[in-house]
Amino acid sequence: MSSTIRIVKDIDECAFLWQKYYPVDCLFDLWWVKETFAKFYKREPFFVVHEDGSRLDGLLPLCRASELIISDNDSLVKKEFYLFFPGEMWHNRTWMEQNKIIATNFDVMREMLLVVKSEADNRGSFVDIRYLNKKSIDNIPSEFSSNCTVDEVGYIFYPAQYKYSYEAYLGSFAGKSRKKILSEIATLEGHGVSFRYNNFDDLNIMFELNMNSFGSNGYFHDSRFLNSFIELASQLNKNGMLRVVTVFVGDKVAAVDMGGVWNNQSIMLAGGTDRNFAGVAKLINLHHIKWACAQNLESLDFLCGDFGWKERFHLTPRELYQIVF
Repeated sequence: MSSTIRIVKDIDECAFLWQKYYPVDCLFDLWWVKETFAKFYKREPFFVVHEDGSRLDGLLPLCRASELIISDNDSLVKKEFYLFFPGEMWHNRTWMEQNKIIATNFDVMREMLLVVKSEADNRGSFVDIRYLNKKSIDNIPSEFSSNCTVDEVGYIFYPAQYKYSYEAYLGSFAGKSRKKILSEIATLEGHGVSFRYNNFDDLNIMFELNMNSFGSNGYFHDSRFLNSFIELASQLNKNGMLRVVTVFVGDKVAAVDMGGVWNNQSIMLAGGTDRNFAGVAKLINLHHIKWACAQNLESLDFLCGDFGWKERFHLTPRELYQIVF
């Protein structure tokens, strides 16, 4: 029986295909997480489905998005993109990581990418498929190899590497480096440090701190992203998967972080710090690492972007990939 390829745009059928065939390896793979962002971004689904008879052997879940972007001469230009579903675009980039393309071999991958390329070329659109895991690009055919590059590097803490011992983790630092980090934290502790956990309303403080720090360059400047995140937090809370950590220095909130916990894995999703408290980011990140060890977590994902501390904190890098044409 010959193979067939088709495009699915009906959201209910997309949900069926995702829930039946898409591998769920992390929080971002859950359909309801994707659907939360889809609700506010309202992209047109564009799922490329490859079938061999009645057997699905390829799935490339994209969507089509039109966005105003800043051109080289600083003017706003409307561009059309094909992005990984649900297309939660911000500053011309999507956000969710560890995306996957299902393709059993090179030929299946080639046929799916050719369909997308033909569609994009006909419409004068761009294709920008980001944050793909390594397995997704193993079947990239040679004619698309130049379109596939390392996107960004994610950073993960694996407690098992230190036998779930926070003390062993701290012992992995050079003495001078460890002393400097702990000295900064001790200075904060001298003013009185305390923690509050899983207070949902503290997320409002987190959003405010984040927007104060990043302004228009932050994700939450986009109301679509902010509303998606508020609903994501609500759903995580409803499912017992939300972790909120609030740090007080004295009687003032110095930092708030939000994470999601699924299947013994945790992902740090967002955070905000008060810049008046130097070193509080180090304090809260070490607090997360200590908690991950105590909980015997499989992994604690701090996502992409080094921000000058992740490599120094001995997190494990993981390359994610991008296909652009």
